[in-house]
Amino acid sequence: MRMDTRTQLARLGLFDAKVPRYTSYPTAPHFAGGVAPERFVEWIEDLPLNGEISLYLHVPFCRRLCWFCACRTQGTATAAPVEAYVQTLIDELAMLKRHLPSGVRLSRLHWGGGTPTILSAEMMKRLIDAVRDVADFSETAEFSVEIDPNEIDGARLDALAAGGMNRASIGVQDFDPQIQETIGRPQGFDITKQAVEMIRERGVHSLNADILFGLPHQSKTRITDTVQKLLSFAPDRVALYGYAHVPWMAKRQQLIPSEALPTPTERLDLFETARRLFVWDGYDEIGIDHFAQASDGLAIAQKAGRLRRNFQGYTDDTALALIGLGASSISRFPQGFAQNAPGTSAHTQVIRDGRFSTARGHVFSTEDLMRGRLIEMIMCDFRINAAEILRDHAITREALFAMFKEINDRFENLLEITEDGLFIPRKARPLTRMIARGFDAYDLSKAGHSSAI
Repeated sequence: MRMDTRTQLARLGLFDAKVPRYTSYPTAPHFAGGVAPERFVEWIEDLPLNGEISLYLHVPFCRRLCWFCACRTQGTATAAPVEAYVQTLIDELAMLKRHLPSGVRLSRLHWGGGTPTILSAEMMKRLIDAVRDVADFSETAEFSVEIDPNEIDGARLDALAAGGMNRASIGVQDFDPQIQETIGRPQGFDITKQAVEMIRERGVHSLNADILFGLPHQSKTRITDTVQKLLSFAPDRVALYGYAHVPWMAKRQQLIPSEALPTPTERLDLFETARRLFVWDGYDEIGIDHFAQASDGLAIAQKAGRLRRNFQGYTDDTALALIGLGASSISRFPQGFAQNAPGTSAHTQVIRDGRFSTARGHVFSTEDLMRGRLIEMIMCDFRINAAEILRDHAITREALFAMFKEINDRFENLLEITEDGLFIPRKARPLTRMIARGFDAYDLSKAGHSSAI
């Protein structure tokens, strides 16, 4: 990256800004208590007959708590709370079945966490059976599971493969031993390699991997080594996330020495180093932080203009609704968002009482839908198709292009405005989340967000 470009990025505030990741609009901190279980049920029942949905199951338990993680998780040394929670999920699935319109099928099933692979093989089989009792998979369905290489074995992988898992996602973060020790995530290369081999031996050929940049003690040399080791697995897609150091939100991050963290300019160097390696190895760049082989669904969706963004990041899923089950899970319907009670005990108690635990959410306004699509276009395609916005939303061409001009003025006219819409050129793409923020009508002061780079 040229020095004059970096100077301009600094002048525009890239290295100081805190902005959302925009996996939803509005973002979760703006959810409120106006969405109750009754409305959640209404939204389920309003889904079309014979349609497709995505299903997300959240497993909040971990054998150990990694210090870098800001997800809603809890540690457990025994199987008892996990067993009880699996039963809660099964009960929740049974309630969902009672309200789903007939003929609905699953286009995506994802188990996230926490550590879904903390479940025993027997628990996995019971949960898969309960899911299949709710709805059949579509012909092109994907069943993906987040797999911790430290918490997996042949029996559990057999259960997942037999149940239809056809995409596995492994968290790598970084292979450097000092970095792993500093973030509380010991996970050797050999353990990870063995997990990958076991996954593929069972016919699961689609592999995702997550790594982080911006970790303590990380350098360009160290991240190069991690990326090269990861590339030896030939994953289908990779998420290159920026580590979000938010110790005021995730208390365990207080165990990570802030003085060992790279500076914002060093974070950009780390990202660029990793990005170039993936591109040199033939991966397509997907949005702001994903990479995929040309045969992967994300790369195909991007070329076709069908790339979308949700709470799991980038997706090629076109289902009308994403339904989240389990503590703290978030659902997205055409009408709005619904989030379950965040605490495991509170969520479990409500499910035992025969009700969904929907605790808060957001009902979309017409402006939300327009601004959400503007932001999604920016995050997915680095461009806004004016014709689509004018076709689908109640805004005049004059008002839309006035919005484009106002945002372009804020960024020293780095963006390109044409008759077709707005475009972010390559040199301005590090600013993408900040540009998306320009279309956000909500008050950012209500929540702390992560670094823009």
